[in-house]
Amino acid sequence: MKKTGLKARRIAGNVAAEVALIVLSIAWLIPIVWIILQAFRGEPGAITYTFFPKELTFDNFARLFRETLFLRWFGNTLFVAVCSCVLSTIITLMVAYAMSRFQFKMRKPFMKIALILGMFPGFMSMVAVYYILKAFHLDGKLVSLILVYSGGAGLGFYVAKGFFDTISASLDEAARLDGATNWQVFWKIIVPLSRPIIVYTALVAFMSPWSDFIFAKVILGTNREQYTVAIGLFEFLDTTHKSTMFTCFAAGSILAGIPVELLVIFLQRYFIEGITGGATKG
Repeated sequence: MKKTGLKARRIAGNVAAEVALIVLSIAWLIPIVWIILQAFRGEPGAITYTFFPKELTFDNFARLFRETLFLRWFGNTLFVAVCSCVLSTIITLMVAYAMSRFQFKMRKPFMKIALILGMFPGFMSMVAVYYILKAFHLDGKLVSLILVYSGGAGLGFYVAKGFFDTISASLDEAARLDGATNWQVFWKIIVPLSRPIIVYTALVAFMSPWSDFIFAKVILGTNREQYTVAIGLFEFLDTTHKSTMFTCFAAGSILAGIPVELLVIFLQRYFIEGITGGATKG
């Protein structure tokens, strides 16, 4: 009887968990389905009181490319995201390797400081960052975004460090006995063994600038040709454009989300391995 009662409670718990997950999934999917339907909506106006459009059309996508600078904004965002991704990944992995393998003075205090600084949102420093860039005449330029996104990448080394801690240090020692330098050990031994954490770090470094709005808006100012997708699409929601461009906003939102979705789908296995591999105490 006792075993039967435990089994019944276990089944009831599983059913309750599955029901809760289904409800949460539906709540998460409804806004996505709605924005997709709005992208194909043929009726004009910013707001409709029906979930399903009365008329479907591809004209919103055609207008997006024909009447706006969406392609330019998309290219700007891709350029910034790729450059930031490469630089941030290299910096993060190098800092993580140094913190994992080398013992030096102030190592633990530095790790604590990095952890504390990581708890503060980045936009707290955006005014100071803007005036620093302005002093160097870099405001309003895409290269400024790359510098901002890559500059603080080294502070996010904790997950990568946890992954490097799982790689046996005996490999490093064997390579050094053969005459390898620290630089060669890192690039020829550690990096080839670290594909999951490299993919994880690169995806995080790519998604952050791709979706960022606050820093990009402050730094780029009013130079529309230098806008990223997030700033450009936000223009469609102001009082001047939302009645005519809301459906184009929805179409642009779908197109802007495709690159990240494809990356996550095709690299999901490595992404999960990177998270779980880096979740160790170091």
